Amino acid sequence: MSKPGNGPKTEWPELVGRMIKEAKENIKADRPNLKVRIVPVGSIVTADFDLNRVRVWVDTVAEVPKIG
Repeated sequence: MSKPGNGPKTEWPELVGRMIKEAKENIKADRPNLKVRIVPVGSIVTADFDLNRVRVWVDTVAEVPKIG
């Protein structure tokens, strides 16, 4: 994670436990040029390193799964 004055932010540990929408909005506010990707924990992703992408790993069930 970059410290103030050392360039743009590269990590957002303060967003752990926050709502997905809030996390995405905070990241975009800090770095509007980034592509924010929401990724379920355990998903297979490409191994490439993209300086324009940040992955937000999620694993919480927010509502009761139900038929309908």
